[in-house]
Amino acid sequence: MLYLLPAYLSENSPIDYFAPMIKDIIMNVDHYFVENEKTARKVIKFFAPEKKQPDLKLFLLDKYSQTADLKEAKKLMKSSVDFGLLSEAGLPCIGDPGNIIVAWSHQNNVKVVPVNGPSSFVLALIASGFNGQQFTFNGYLPIEKDKKKKEIQNLENIVEKTGFTQIFMETPYRNNPLFDDLTKFLHPNTKLCIAANINDPESEMIQTKTIAEWKKSKPELHKIPAVFLIGR
Repeated sequence: MLYLLPAYLSENSPIDYFAPMIKDIIMNVDHYFVENEKTARKVIKFFAPEKKQPDLKLFLLDKYSQTADLKEAKKLMKSSVDFGLLSEAGLPCIGDPGNIIVAWSHQNNVKVVPVNGPSSFVLALIASGFNGQQFTFNGYLPIEKDKKKKEIQNLENIVEKTGFTQIFMETPYRNNPLFDDLTKFLHPNTKLCIAANINDPESEMIQTKTIAEWKKSKPELHKIPAVFLIGR
């Protein structure tokens, strides 16, 4: 089996936000596909502190990976060895390359088991006050300035024409420049929700304001995990 396991969104997330079965799975599974080894070990320790880390066999699965790079892991899976799949934060296969091994599992009759857990964009959406029935998760916006400007304005046009909420994110160290671009390129009356440090009881910030209002109270988002939503 391939277990699609959630990772915490914040290291300060209370353990009781998560289903007890996650610990049971981790205690019984030694093989994992991970986006980042250091993060994965911390997540495993968070759920199951008594799990013996030397017993873990971790296979790197990042944006550069191809299924051909995972020959050893695929051989083990075909021999009925159970695996877990861990993202750096939240649910796997959303904004990360976990779908590579999930697709392979379906093609090779390996049972895929999704396990309940937090998804940053879903939590941000339900807390935004925006349309939660019709929405698009756009992942990461372009890095190049002109392309980013065009995409920001395109998302705004979609909201104006359809009412569909538009959701996107950025690498945390580029959050502040993205905020500056949003306040520069969006109409003052356009509504923007920023959801930062989701699930952190001490520093979670989820606010929906117009661009004109955001310009008066710029948040500090540098290196803080955040989700951005345009809606109405």
